[in-house]
Amino acid sequence: MPDPAPSSTADPSTGELVRQLSEQTSRLVRDELALAKVEMTEKARHVGLGAGLFSGAGVLALYGVGALVATAILGLAQALPAWLAALTVTVVLFGVAGVAALLGKRQIDDGTPVAPERTIENVKQDLDTVKEARRHDHA
Repeated sequence: MPDPAPSSTADPSTGELVRQLSEQTSRLVRDELALAKVEMTEKARHVGLGAGLFSGAGVLALYGVGALVATAILGLAQALPAWLAALTVTVVLFGVAGVAALLGKRQIDDGTPVAPERTIENVKQDLDTVKEARRHDHA
């Protein structure tokens, strides 16, 4: 990179050095921001592609579960009438879904954010300590 300062035999003045430093710093920051933008764009493209592939995998897995349910119904239909086999599999699926929903609700209830009681108590104690220290300093 060529030196932007004019070539002269005399040393540049302090003002000229500060101006050069300012220009070079500005250019460096702009270049670094441009590089960061390029890197983030590339990373975002990969993340987007990965998310799309995960979505496709989820849809295919859902179809696989449907096929598995159909297989279970057809297998059970060998021992029971087809309508009873389908009803049995449906009841089992709803039962499993109900249990999963209850477990999920419990997890959400346990994780629902409320006031951070310990943190609030610690901050109150810190404030009391600071107030007490100020009282002793002014006494």
